[in-house]
Amino acid sequence: MGDALSTHLDDARRQCIAEKTGKILTEFLRFYEDQYGVALFNSMRHEIEATGVPQAQLLWRKVPLDERVIFSGNLFQYQEDNKKWRNRFSLVPHNYGLMLYENKAAYERQMPPRAIINSAGYKILTSVDQYLELVGNSLPGVTSKSGSTPILKCPTQFPLILWHPFARHYYFCMMTEAEQDKWQAALQDCIRHCNNGIPENSKVEGPAFTDAIRMYRQSKELYGTWELLCGNEVQILSNLVMEELGPELKAELTPRLKGKPQERQRQWIQISDAVYHMVYEQARARFEAVLAKLQLARPAMEAVIRTDMDQIITSKEHLANKIRAFILPKAEVCVRNHVQPYISSILEALMVPTSQGFTEVRDVFFKEVTDMNLNVINEGGIDKLGEYMEKLSQLAFHPLKMQSCYEKMQPLRLDGLQQRFDVSSTSVFKQRAQIHMREQMDNAVYTFETLLHQELGKGPTKEELCKSIQRILERVLKKYDYDSSSVRKRFFREALLQVTIPFLLKKLAPTCKSELPRFQELIFEDFARFILVENTYEEVVLQTVMKDIMQAVKEAAVQRKHNLFRDSVVMRNSDPNLHLLAEGVPIDWGEEYGGGGGSPHPEAPDGAGLSEKRRRAKQVVSVVGDEELGLPFEASPEPLSPASLDSVTELRGMLAQDLRAESPPPAAPLLNGAPAHESPQHVADSEASSPPSSPLPHLSPDKASDLEPPKPSDQETGEQVSSLGGRPPIHTTTENSAGVQTEF
Repeated sequence: MGDALSTHLDDARRQCIAEKTGKILTEFLRFYEDQYGVALFNSMRHEIEATGVPQAQLLWRKVPLDERVIFSGNLFQYQEDNKKWRNRFSLVPHNYGLMLYENKAAYERQMPPRAIINSAGYKILTSVDQYLELVGNSLPGVTSKSGSTPILKCPTQFPLILWHPFARHYYFCMMTEAEQDKWQAALQDCIRHCNNGIPENSKVEGPAFTDAIRMYRQSKELYGTWELLCGNEVQILSNLVMEELGPELKAELTPRLKGKPQERQRQWIQISDAVYHMVYEQARARFEAVLAKLQLARPAMEAVIRTDMDQIITSKEHLANKIRAFILPKAEVCVRNHVQPYISSILEALMVPTSQGFTEVRDVFFKEVTDMNLNVINEGGIDKLGEYMEKLSQLAFHPLKMQSCYEKMQPLRLDGLQQRFDVSSTSVFKQRAQIHMREQMDNAVYTFETLLHQELGKGPTKEELCKSIQRILERVLKKYDYDSSSVRKRFFREALLQVTIPFLLKKLAPTCKSELPRFQELIFEDFARFILVENTYEEVVLQTVMKDIMQAVKEAAVQRKHNLFRDSVVMRNSDPNLHLLAEGVPIDWGEEYGGGGGSPHPEAPDGAGLSEKRRRAKQVVSVVGDEELGLPFEASPEPLSPASLDSVTELRGMLAQDLRAESPPPAAPLLNGAPAHESPQHVADSEASSPPSSPLPHLSPDKASDLEPPKPSDQETGEQVSSLGGRPPIHTTTENSAGVQTEF
């Protein structure tokens, strides 16, 4: 294998790859610099002009739950250097970078991990046949003969393979199907969160980057969604380069590969991974240099914007009016003939699985709190409350308990429409909806925690506590229904824009795009960094279809088919001081109630220090290990169960009542390749208006019209982990490190 790299990636070819990569990066970074000024102007204008948006009803955590261990246990990993399977102790920390240790003893001795895997852009495969099919498609003309030795042999029937189109692959095996299911859920969580790698609180750099990606690809006549828009900026930029460089390199090197088909496939995987690392390092250096230059120039740009804001706005509006007069007739015809007839079908396809997923989030939250309430009644009252609440606080990050919610998005399809609108994959919509589900679950849990903690200050008895839990649950469910409706409607609007706008731009390009340069003379030279003809043109196109999208979502809300609230109803602020409860120190349930929160999980690194006071934001808890029957090759306590199913049903019935509520007005959409995200704001509750608290009926996907916190850093390199003594804290292992994938 080493010979393959030295043979096919000699110095001359590496230099050629570097030159081609540099050319692509130079072209892209020109787009990025242009979009940076536009994004800065838009951000500052929004700060000045934005009217107050309606408050979200649920609270949100200002102090994240860092240093928790999401999942941990043993699995078998295939070592490509010696072609052997080795047992590894593995864990998923709060930043979702899978950490692999030599064994559990190495972890307990605080030795550094053998590898930290960033899973952005990966896919999970559960069978060798799936993997062999993808590998076989990677090299045209290279097919293994029947009965020949496959590229990979697994020691068990339960593999999990992490496949990436460019980077190295990872091979794991479990002993049982149950273990495979657990690890699949945990690794899918890693992929989901690592794919969502661009910080959503970045109001300038994030939109500038995603707009630049979209503009660059459109300059290559590539429209529609892009499946490789996953990870953070450098990973996405590396994917962009490899998308263009890979086919050319493959065509050049494939005829030169020697050996049997499976050996040639191995060689290509290794070559592709090596090139990906080269591209990554070059992309990181170039991107960081340009970003540093723009940040130095930002104060001067902000000064110009503040001084000339009115003139810039006037100039942009004048330009938009001229472009609108030119393209509006053509755009309206295109919308009427090619988009409008399909909006309702796309919306229905999105609404069915998404609404089912959010309903499942509601049901899981209801069941967990109800079970906790029953356990308070039956097993010790307030003395056990700390232990119960520690587990409940991790609910949104529990990959197995959240799996039933995430699975509701899997049937999402755009049959008959996906090809028409050039949607390469629906995965971007699935993962985005799943990210919203996790956020709403965590907001509901945190709001419940805050209200319950306030109630405990009154010193209730066991009976009073149980009644309070029931009452608080009801209040939180009202808030959840209101917020989930708002989040879903915003998600639907953004998804419809992501599907339709690239299609419209592609349709209009032959007759409109060549005419755009003549509008450049309408922009004053001093404002050219903040107003771009191409962006203004796209905004005008967006406006032509936005009315139809808004109307479609509004009609869906009026029908209440999926429990969406009408835009004309808002919840009253009957809880004006609730937001003040979120301003204090994070709650440490284990310290305040229950004498430390019960016994720690055996895999928690602070298990030996029970006497040490732990703050909530600094706890290390294996979310799954606390409640599951056992991780792979590990033992853990039995989960607590309610007294009886009848008790759960009785409490559910007591909470059901007819209520009504509504969502806030829509947020301004973004055309930056990823849906806009609004951080939840402080709570304003209403005791008088709320949606029904009984679960929504699950609608079959067949009824649809035919038709995705801190994250690990981004690097995919092969450099070694420093062996300096001491395991670093979980929360700093990968976030600020130079690399996330390190393998001896």
